[in-house]
Amino acid sequence: MKLFLARLIIFFMPIVFLNCSSSPNNSVTFQNMSSGDVYINFRGQMITIPAGKTSSVKNIPNGTYSYSTTYSVPAGVTSTNSQGNVSGTLQIKVGTKILFVYSSTMLSGTYTIYVTISNSDDQSSSTPTGP
Repeated sequence: MKLFLARLIIFFMPIVFLNCSSSPNNSVTFQNMSSGDVYINFRGQMITIPAGKTSSVKNIPNGTYSYSTTYSVPAGVTSTNSQGNVSGTLQIKVGTKILFVYSSTMLSGTYTIYVTISNSDDQSSSTPTGP
């Protein structure tokens, strides 16, 4: 019986240790589909995303982080506008993956940048919202 238990423990130990990770598996990805460069101030650093490029920040510890976006505009622009989540806070939990998508339009000299965010976390509330 002791031999059986020893073999069972030896069999399951690698499985347990393979599932334990010393670094968080959280990431934020910035995809810039706008016509100008985008600059994100996130976690005390400036992240530059050239037009048409993507950049990721990985292994982010759990917590709440603020961010803000600055952007360059093409030549000939007479006014600018932004729509969406240009700045705010992010809640990072275990396994969180967040995607920012930046896009833009130019109409009658007005450059508009759009920012959308998607999040891998369950967005449903555990608290009932109905009567």
